[in-house]
Amino acid sequence: MNNLIDHSRTIPTPEPGLTVAYTPITLPMAGRPSLELRLTAPAEGESLPIVLLSHGAGPSKYIPSKDGYAPLAQFWAERGFAVIQPTHGNSPVAGLPRGAPGAPYFWRERVTEMTTSLDRLDEIERQAPAIAGRLDHQRIAAAGHSFGGFTVGLLLGARLQEESFADPRISAGILLAAPGRGGSDLTPESAARFPFFDVDFSHMTTRSLVVCGADDNPHFTPRGPEWHADAFHDSPGAEALVTLHGVGHGLGGIAGLDAKETETEAPDSLEATKRLTLAWFRTALGVGVDAWGDVTASLEGPAGALARVIVDRA
Repeated sequence: MNNLIDHSRTIPTPEPGLTVAYTPITLPMAGRPSLELRLTAPAEGESLPIVLLSHGAGPSKYIPSKDGYAPLAQFWAERGFAVIQPTHGNSPVAGLPRGAPGAPYFWRERVTEMTTSLDRLDEIERQAPAIAGRLDHQRIAAAGHSFGGFTVGLLLGARLQEESFADPRISAGILLAAPGRGGSDLTPESAARFPFFDVDFSHMTTRSLVVCGADDNPHFTPRGPEWHADAFHDSPGAEALVTLHGVGHGLGGIAGLDAKETETEAPDSLEATKRLTLAWFRTALGVGVDAWGDVTASLEGPAGALARVIVDRA
């Protein structure tokens, strides 16, 4: 192999097109600093489906913000999606004050920041002239990595102490290395630190894809990598589980290569992640009806060394 993405190139994907990006788009919010976000979208085309991308809470300064996750956001936008990236309240560079209620994780505020982005799509378009009038407000999906996966899980229907945060405007979602069950499935220290991870996925009925790696953090949970697949096994809306081989929490570099969040830089695995997630979104939102079937079939060839897809929860 002479190229770092030789295997993943066998996974079919559309050719890229030019994109435009607007940042920072600002949305004033009562009683707190304005919400800042980035919008990246194709330079041409109408009725663009929307993906809300929720960042994690990693150790880097700028990756947990609207300025992170370029490998995913740019790839999806180059191939037909309008990607909205809010900077969440827990961001160290543009989030909420450390002493504000809900600190330091601001998990409720994260959900509100996502729903506010949807509430004010018209205002977002006004601040993005080249994209105004071109977004399809009826075709909306969400994706989140790590803590962002927790946020998106709530929007897809997961409940916390019987409280629902589901947003029916979101018709599809992807959880990327998201937390699994909380409570006794965590170490005692983590259970005390993250009581809000004790969610019930059985109400997560929105169609979804769960993506995991070989992500083993014994200081967080004793259950090993399978913990991150809980949403697939427990959620009636989860349609498939993608497992990336040889990479961990960073899934090869979705937050950014050369980032602290990426414990294993694996361009081939990163490319596979981008192509698989794009195909699932294309099928889920009616852009490419056969896209998901085509990419899963490709895993029977050389790309099978990178990932596998499971659809049976048994």
